[in-house]
This record gives sequence, structure tokens and C-alpha cells, in this order.
Amino acid sequence: MIRYALKCKEGHGFESWFQSAAAFEGLAGRGLLSCAVCGSAEVEKALMAPKVAVQSKPPAKPLSAPANPVEARLAALRQKVERDATYVGGKFAEEARRIHDAQEETPIYGEANAQQVKGLLEDGVPIAPLPFVPKSKAN
Repeated sequence: MIRYALKCKEGHGFESWFQSAAAFEGLAGRGLLSCAVCGSAEVEKALMAPKVAVQSKPPAKPLSAPANPVEARLAALRQKVERDATYVGGKFAEEARRIHDAQEETPIYGEANAQQVKGLLEDGVPIAPLPFVPKSKAN
């Protein structure tokens, strides 16, 4: 695992963990990174100094606990989306279009590439980016 300091075009700074440097590059190359504060998709690595531990002691709070109010709100949003919507994975564009054409009110979430998103928006399908990468669900 590797942690990067990131920043968006609006200057918001945040950190995120990635499985590897290649995983970061892959997500960035596919446009799957977004600012944790404003949702901007224009995210890049920020300059950061290595962190050197001087002594080994347990963290004051678990690393999974939100570090600030913004992270807490993002965690609550993620829980709501995962609880109330159906994960459709890479079939997001197809399902969103089908639901829109059928005039259904079915909440879904998943992944779509930039070309698919552009097509949905041009066709008037109401979609919004999530400020996090969805967790994969087993089918």
C-alpha cells in the first residue's frame, strides 16, 4: 500500500491510499479519481515529505475513523448510497439509460468511463459523480 498527498484544480488537499503506484496511475488515467472536498475530477499528486516514525505506538484513534468532519460526511454518504442503491458495476451507463427511458425511480451506482458519462449527460439522463470509488460487490 502507498499513500499519496493529492490536490485538485481548486487547491483542496487530501490524502488517499492506493494498492501501488501503478494502481494510482491506472485510476488517474481512467478518470476515476475525484477530490474528496469538491468532487473535481482534476486530481494530481501533491508534493509531500516522507513520514518517518520515531517510536512505535498505537494510533490515538483507528485509521478507519474519519479524521475530520468532511471525511465523516463522506463516510455517511457512502453508507447511504451502499444501503439505498443497487450496485451495477460496469453496466452503469446501460442501466441508467434503461431506467431513464422506462421513467423508473430506481437508485443505482457503478462505474462509467468519460465517453459513457458524456453520452448520458447529452441524452438528458440525470447522473452525478460519487466522491469515492464504489466498493466492488459480488454478483
